[in-house]
Amino acid sequence: MATRKSAAGRGARRVRRGRLAPRGKARGLDAAEVVASLEDPALAPLTELVRSAGGVPLGAYHEPLGGRAMLLASLPLSAVQPTPFQRDLSPTHAKRLAAKIDETQAFLDPIIVVRGEDGRLWTPNGRHRLAAAKVLGMKQITALISPHEALAYRILALNTEKAHNLKDRSLEVIRMARSLARSRGREPEQKFAAEFEAPELVTLGSVYERAPRFAGGAYSAFLKKVDRFSERALAVSLRQREDYATRLIGIDTRVKSIIAALQARGFKSPYLRNYVVARINPVRFHKVKKGATAPPMPIGEALTRMAATARTFNVSTVSNSDLAWVAVGAGGGGES
Repeated sequence: MATRKSAAGRGARRVRRGRLAPRGKARGLDAAEVVASLEDPALAPLTELVRSAGGVPLGAYHEPLGGRAMLLASLPLSAVQPTPFQRDLSPTHAKRLAAKIDETQAFLDPIIVVRGEDGRLWTPNGRHRLAAAKVLGMKQITALISPHEALAYRILALNTEKAHNLKDRSLEVIRMARSLARSRGREPEQKFAAEFEAPELVTLGSVYERAPRFAGGAYSAFLKKVDRFSERALAVSLRQREDYATRLIGIDTRVKSIIAALQARGFKSPYLRNYVVARINPVRFHKVKKGATAPPMPIGEALTRMAATARTFNVSTVSNSDLAWVAVGAGGGGES
């Protein structure tokens, strides 16, 4: 009985740790206290700075946690610069961000701006959005301007939001797909390509729903080559993807047994899964030409071949030199 109670207690503690417990006492401002006016004396220097930069104040409010007055404004792109000590710009990320913003035809996230040296306007956390706006040729950008100039030096604090990993993205996509299927399930899946970003995310999302610990990163390269958005109705395509998910989970079950057999033979590399999946990947040597729409092999056929190769995998053919090449190719790991 004591053992059962102890196990139950541990289970309860695990549940509690998984929840986000709010503080006992609510903090911050009430709704009426959040209201502010553009005539607030604390904002006068900022409104003047905005106008002198060619921008226009749009509104004001008291930030609901600390209570500082904040200014919402529209600013010319040329008036805003990233803080000079930020990490280097990633042109690839900026271009991808610009493309996604252009797809939605809406620039929704204001950048944070503070007064920098010599009265210049600095953004401590909007470098890539600023670059994306320039790529798009925008004239103005919306900004939340704070009189708290020390924010310019809180770059890390302003960029602590957890980045989406492959599992996060896949689960968001499959949930979005299921929601759309309820109202627009008769429309072709490929019509939602912009919303879903990549077809393999829909398939992996279906896998993660049933197998939360699935190592999707190991199968990502394979799926990118063979998975495509379907011309079938979304509701029908989702049922097909559930079948793909079932087959992938079955393949991974076999992969786990191969990994166990390799470990029993003394192989301890962290790249065992990547190695095994690469060995059973029927399209690993197929090169996809840029702009090609047809996969080198239909996903259904590819999964059938992959499962067959996994069933006949011979662990005695594996050598340490094979695993060394996989480690070099992995370059220190990937998204999983």
